[in-house]
Amino acid sequence: MLDTRAFDIPRFLARLPLFCDLGPDELQRLATGCQLRRYSRGESVLQMGDACDAFHVVVTGQVKLYVLSAAGQEKVIEIIPPGHSFAEALMFLGRPSVVNAQALADSLLLSVQRHAVLDELQRDNRFALRMLAGLSRRLHGLVHDVQAYALQNGVQRVIGYLLRECDGGGGGEGSVTVSLPVSKATVASRLSLTPEYFSRVLHELETAQLIQVDKRDIHILDLRRLAAYQA
Repeated sequence: MLDTRAFDIPRFLARLPLFCDLGPDELQRLATGCQLRRYSRGESVLQMGDACDAFHVVVTGQVKLYVLSAAGQEKVIEIIPPGHSFAEALMFLGRPSVVNAQALADSLLLSVQRHAVLDELQRDNRFALRMLAGLSRRLHGLVHDVQAYALQNGVQRVIGYLLRECDGGGGGEGSVTVSLPVSKATVASRLSLTPEYFSRVLHELETAQLIQVDKRDIHILDLRRLAAYQA
């Protein structure tokens, strides 16, 4: 287990794309507005309606962003891996959270307080540009997801997800193994599919001899054939 007492926050911040151009003094100032906290698997990090006075960076573990329907059905918005952040936009809006966040595994999160970010924004406009770039990338990803849900069928969504996870992009050849980072039900929700339909798609791809499923390990037998299936 990572010893938080010896954790070098400025050094960690310097490795993040958002803060990599900051100098030692700037990183040290920002670090004074940061807090480390451990979350157990299944523990809530953020609930809809909570005040957002910080954004969060996953140091270890994983965090799920999701919403619940009136009937209690869960829709996964995003899975946040180590080294990635979330809730930046919510922090700037100064409004209650519109999503829930939950640790999918035992996790360590670094929370960057709003006042520390605003202080650096006032000192350096380059920092503001990097923040905007980061938010723009997040928005671009969400727009891509909406397009996929609207224009692609379930099989195409699953294939696209598998290709992205192995960085195949559809242009590679040969075989590769994708290990699902979360449960199949969570991946299904992320793709706006039911768990049952997600399993049927995997079975269809397995029957077509494109993949082999071994619990969370998906063995892609031929990247090019998988990318061309139902294209």
